[in-house]
Amino acid sequence: MEEQSLEAGLLKNSKSTTYQNGESSSSDFSLERTTCSVTPGILLSTFVAVCGSFSFGCSVSLISILMGYSSPAQSGITRDLNLSLQQYSFFSSVMTFGGMISAVFSGKIASLIGRKRTMCFSEIFCTMGWLGVAFAEDELLLNVGRFFLGFGVGFISYVIPVYIAETTPKNIRGSFTFTNQLMQTFGFSFVFLIGNVVNWRTLALISAIPCGMQVIGLFFIPESPRWLAEVGKQKELEAALHGLRGKNADISQEAAEITEIAETFRRESKSGILSLFQRRYAHSLIVGVGLMFLQQFGGSSAVTSYASSIFDDAEFSSDVGSTMLAILMIPKTLVVLLLVDKWGRRPLLMISAVGMCLFCFLLGLAFWLQAMKHLEELTSILAFTSVLGYLIAFAIGMGGLPWLIMSEIYPIHIKVPAGTLVTMSNWFFGWIVVYTFNFMLKWSSSGTFFVFSGICGATIMFVWMLVPETKGRTLEEIQASFSDFQLT
Repeated sequence: MEEQSLEAGLLKNSKSTTYQNGESSSSDFSLERTTCSVTPGILLSTFVAVCGSFSFGCSVSLISILMGYSSPAQSGITRDLNLSLQQYSFFSSVMTFGGMISAVFSGKIASLIGRKRTMCFSEIFCTMGWLGVAFAEDELLLNVGRFFLGFGVGFISYVIPVYIAETTPKNIRGSFTFTNQLMQTFGFSFVFLIGNVVNWRTLALISAIPCGMQVIGLFFIPESPRWLAEVGKQKELEAALHGLRGKNADISQEAAEITEIAETFRRESKSGILSLFQRRYAHSLIVGVGLMFLQQFGGSSAVTSYASSIFDDAEFSSDVGSTMLAILMIPKTLVVLLLVDKWGRRPLLMISAVGMCLFCFLLGLAFWLQAMKHLEELTSILAFTSVLGYLIAFAIGMGGLPWLIMSEIYPIHIKVPAGTLVTMSNWFFGWIVVYTFNFMLKWSSSGTFFVFSGICGATIMFVWMLVPETKGRTLEEIQASFSDFQLT
């Protein structure tokens, strides 16, 4: 009851401070105008943060290039290391296994040492991972490098959307947090474009460059103001807000609100894992974990990791397919970047799930026609357009928005255990899907994608019934509104 009253008070305070009957009050108009603008500090901080997202995208698409039987990268690794299909399956899944392990500690590490140091810590493992892959002379070092990559990006997948959400104003938070997905797409497309023309070792070395860029850039950006408030560093908090909002911006009210909320939660709340399993947090946990479950079991990791292999199985040129993917993925992600704060999270998630459901069904249909030897001249084209459509639909919403929503819905006193649970769930579900995908294809290629299509269909209902709209609301408003009580 005490925490319920606390959260109710915070929500009332947040609403009365920021809005009166849905509009900004005159007393804080100048604050809204100054803090909601795009400043050089916000741009630089976001760019440095998403350098890690670029590395994430490279690591995901690398395995698809290596699995593409016609690509120079794959033929090189097959010749050099003589890996079987089963060894490829383990090589692909070991990254998700590493991410699952680091996800257990991601929230706690980010809370103990800060968002910036966590990003730096993650890049140490990513760099070692890329070097391990690049210089591997046997299967063991290849898998160790891939594991380190997963361990590093496991931290990245949690801390980057959290950092961006905590440093950007509410009216641009969605677009800026979605740059996490945009840069993953850049990394994905980059590897697809050059993976068909360069040696796989060179590809791994090039992919390590963004890791170094982020480490250097971290020296020039501020720490998250909300984390500084959490650890009681008031002067550093104000300096960070000035760096983000501009030297001449009035940050007094924003700093006071962040500090008040952080101090109240630090004094009166507990952040242990058991605090999650209370009725008032059930909705937010179902939304966070449910979106990650549906994202992975809808086939996203399998299709992104094995896109080139799917093209080959459908007798479509993997070189042509991967190049077309690389060209088309980035423009549509830029479009979503412009829409996420205008249309909102729910519409984009719904559109994404509908598209994934449709194109998974068509991909399953293509493999069924191939097996039945019907319309064989059309199956390869249908398979290509289905993979392309699926990945575009995925990136529209289900690719990045679950991470954005995860960074928004949990209050600071449960952000560590909740974020850890959600991130770990995503990596665990992804590991299951990636590891079992080849075995599912052996069972039934068409059946595999029909199953994915059914799960994507369930995603539509899940979003419609349970996922709230968070567009245009402060983090404090979002988090307090998830509590299991009614304001009177």
